[in-house]
Amino acid sequence: MIRTAHWQDWANLVLGLWLLLSPWLLGYTSLTNALWNSVIVGILVALMALMHLRGGPLWEEWVNLVLGIWLILSPWILGFSGMASPTWNAVIVGVLVGLFALLATREKPHTA
Repeated sequence: MIRTAHWQDWANLVLGLWLLLSPWLLGYTSLTNALWNSVIVGILVALMALMHLRGGPLWEEWVNLVLGIWLILSPWILGFSGMASPTWNAVIVGVLVGLFALLATREKPHTA
């Protein structure tokens, strides 16, 4: 079983960690929905990237794609779209996480 890590997995790991820390770094810890959204989704994105880096199955990339879509929609669903910092953070990180996950699924097939 030969597995190689994609650069997208490393990028999503960094984005997951960024998302986890962003409420404090961007100053929106008082917005409970935005705070917990960033923390929970950040942990999940980082965990999926770590699992894939360690040779996990392809479904982890699809989970990150869904998480990316969730991030894009979450400011409106969770009601913090009126706040620029957490909204732009969620949308930009969501686009990147989803894009990187999708790109990783399009590269050479994984063998298991």
